[in-house]
Amino acid sequence: METSAKATPLSATSPRQGGVLPGYCMFLCFEYCRLIFSCLRVMQHLVLRPLWIGRLRLALTLLGLPRTVCTAGVRPAISCSKSHSFATSQTARPVSTSWCNLYGTMPSSAAPHTKSRCPQYPGSKVERFPVPDDKVDWSQNWLQYNPVSHTNPAVLKMPEWADPDIGSFHPQFNAVDGCVDRTSFEGSYKIENGKPLNPLGRTGVTGRGLLGRWGPNHAADPIVTRWKVDAKGAKMNHAVSKRPILQFVSIKRKDCGEWAIPGGMVDAGEQVSLTLQREFSEEALNSLDAPATERAKTHERITKLFKSSGLQVFKGYVDDPRNTDNAWMETVAVNFHDESGNSVSELPLQAGDDAGQVKWVDVDSSFPLYASHSHFLEEVAKERKAHW
Repeated sequence: METSAKATPLSATSPRQGGVLPGYCMFLCFEYCRLIFSCLRVMQHLVLRPLWIGRLRLALTLLGLPRTVCTAGVRPAISCSKSHSFATSQTARPVSTSWCNLYGTMPSSAAPHTKSRCPQYPGSKVERFPVPDDKVDWSQNWLQYNPVSHTNPAVLKMPEWADPDIGSFHPQFNAVDGCVDRTSFEGSYKIENGKPLNPLGRTGVTGRGLLGRWGPNHAADPIVTRWKVDAKGAKMNHAVSKRPILQFVSIKRKDCGEWAIPGGMVDAGEQVSLTLQREFSEEALNSLDAPATERAKTHERITKLFKSSGLQVFKGYVDDPRNTDNAWMETVAVNFHDESGNSVSELPLQAGDDAGQVKWVDVDSSFPLYASHSHFLEEVAKERKAHW
């Protein structure tokens, strides 16, 4: 077929027969991209938005096309969490910053550790390698997986609560390594190239991030409750559920402004029961700054309460935005209940340590809490047969 050496101008409505011109290809690419982003905007309002946008975002990333999707009015998908920074005592302290970021895209809410795959690693500008739901499990072969390595500078300075870097350091994983418990509540975890693998799967980041320990980083969350009573001391029932109302001690975190259960990291060699008591005393009663006479009185009442048989409501892996492929959070949440109301209930609450405010709060599903704390309180309400 004879063709002209000179290209004929292309009309958008009349492409030349016998071949697709570059201009028309550009037009098709533009329309294709416009269609994709239109679909993204529509799917943001659908129930399956997290699953499909996550996969489309990954596809766009592999194609080298823009993948960030931000919509005004979208509620932040993750909350701030406690993390380590410089500490003058053995107690780990949080970074005084908020990392409540909007998800450009989200994994499925039914998938494992969604917060552990948040697009931007907290307290940094590091972006995680996008991990779709079907590639989370380590058993799934994924040659394209190329996670970024990140360990916070505060951790690299090796404070008392942090491990050295792997290489010159050879910890005993899946065991009690000296004073450090490196066992996991999730069972035995795998070791690859001398480093532990997150038992819940890929996160898009290697290293330790903001966490001090390789492998599991153990925390403890004390849930101190009492019954809400009227002026005569009688239990008050909720108007709708008709069940008695529980109250719990809640702190407002300085780093993100969210209400939470007072809690913190288990120090090396420390029993969880002592961590629970210590964290509650420091955060809710400001025991570190209290006068010696008041500190002794407080210690007596707190010890009595925490020596009682607490109700364990959770023990295991925590879906935390600080988690990486090689370091992750695990916790034990225990409820200590002041049934008579004459123990901790009579002590004046005073914010200390990481808390901006502290108060007794009604246990109710409508009260927003950070991380998995709402789930912990729901379990407490069920066990106590209280309103939720």
